[in-house]
Amino acid sequence: MADDTGAHRASAEQEVPGREVPSQHRRGPLRPERLQSVRNRISGPSLARLFQFGDLAGLALASLAATRLVTLPEIMWLGAPLVALVLLVATGAYTMNPREGSERKLGRLAIAAAAAGGAAGMICGLYDPRFPALGIGAWVAMAGTALALTHLVWGQVLRTLRKRGLLTPNLVIVGGTPAAQRLIRRALRTRDINILGIFDDRRERVGPDILGVPVLGKTADLIDHRILPFVDRIVITVPPKANARIAQLIERLAPIPNPVSLLLEEADDETEAQALGRIADFDLMQVAGPSERSGYLAAKRALDLVLGVLGLIALAPLMATVALAIRLDSPGPIFFRQKRHGYMNEEIVVWKFRSMRVESTDHKAVRQVSAGDDRVTKVGRFIRKTSLDELPQIFNIISGEMSIVGPRPHAIGMLSGGAEASKLVETYAHRHRIKPGLTGWAAVNGSRGPVDTPEAVRRRVALDLEYVERRSFWLDIAIILRTAPCLLGDGEAVR
Repeated sequence: MADDTGAHRASAEQEVPGREVPSQHRRGPLRPERLQSVRNRISGPSLARLFQFGDLAGLALASLAATRLVTLPEIMWLGAPLVALVLLVATGAYTMNPREGSERKLGRLAIAAAAAGGAAGMICGLYDPRFPALGIGAWVAMAGTALALTHLVWGQVLRTLRKRGLLTPNLVIVGGTPAAQRLIRRALRTRDINILGIFDDRRERVGPDILGVPVLGKTADLIDHRILPFVDRIVITVPPKANARIAQLIERLAPIPNPVSLLLEEADDETEAQALGRIADFDLMQVAGPSERSGYLAAKRALDLVLGVLGLIALAPLMATVALAIRLDSPGPIFFRQKRHGYMNEEIVVWKFRSMRVESTDHKAVRQVSAGDDRVTKVGRFIRKTSLDELPQIFNIISGEMSIVGPRPHAIGMLSGGAEASKLVETYAHRHRIKPGLTGWAAVNGSRGPVDTPEAVRRRVALDLEYVERRSFWLDIAIILRTAPCLLGDGEAVR
């Protein structure tokens, strides 16, 4: 689990000069006990599908139990569970709204069970007029009990996940406006969103906090703030008539990979109340950032785990041979570890086989590898040329920090032509809107190896952003299939 020490320290460092801010304000009342990075957080749609599958299994068991009491035709104990599930989905049983009361939840479950049993029973009655009404009653009783039990379990699961910071959305607000204050008051009352902090260019007027939520800095301070890897969404709260201000803020936030949405102040109190009520579900006017498809992300993660585990088993002898060769070739550790950018600018530690002499190790990528680089060992030249040095990143893939396919992770602070690569392209961080990969669209399109010039950085970023926009499960498969031929036919690449 991600620790929030760094983010906490960052907020403490950004206090208003000359003002002493109480420690509880530095943290704020709407911050979870433990901050979880966006990468570690659980997708609501994926969790809902898991609950749906659990309910269907519970209804199937209820049908089986009902058949012990009375003989039921197949349409009753097979079709009725499906009808009940459709009704539950249609009535919003899986929206996981923490504001919904227990009575309403139980009422929905009872209605779904009764309606499904009644509908299936009517169909059975058409085919068999002697079909006993007792069968309908037995099924409804069993199904209602099963749903009540499963949803008690789901409720406990949701409470645990929210307490651990794995489910409730983490937001930061740009603009200390009255709309922001109303949003904070509502969050304090309902606890359905976490507001980690506020950024406002009028900080001297706004003060060190708004209703206890800390003001962490100005808009420009958000660009490189340590809290970004923990933020699900950035919400701009400004008056709707401030068109120039809205455009200015969107332009300033353009380098940030996190999704950005607008919450406009409404003259109509009812309209604004509805907007505030939808914010926990991110039903806002999205102006920037990725719109993720949970099905694709689940399939991508399954592919990563399957190929990662199988690859680790299949390549274990080869990896052991490379490790032995490194040990015999030069003194020092077998592995090289380096901090690199991960998903949503998260700092991750990437594993590689060591290919340089220990005294020449460059953890900050101040000097990228060049042809005939004297820092590279004999074994290092071979494993870099064949990309065998990247194999330990299988551990990063299995742990979820990386993916099989994605933009290659760059070292934090990497220099290209004497300048920091991340500063050469305004949208550089947008490549972090998806997990970094072992291979990627750039690698199979000729951008492989060091990016030691501004032109090389721009081309790499352009290819990475093309992948981010086009990404799909089948594109990932195509990239994986193209990787080996590209490696074998790319003997001129410097690595």
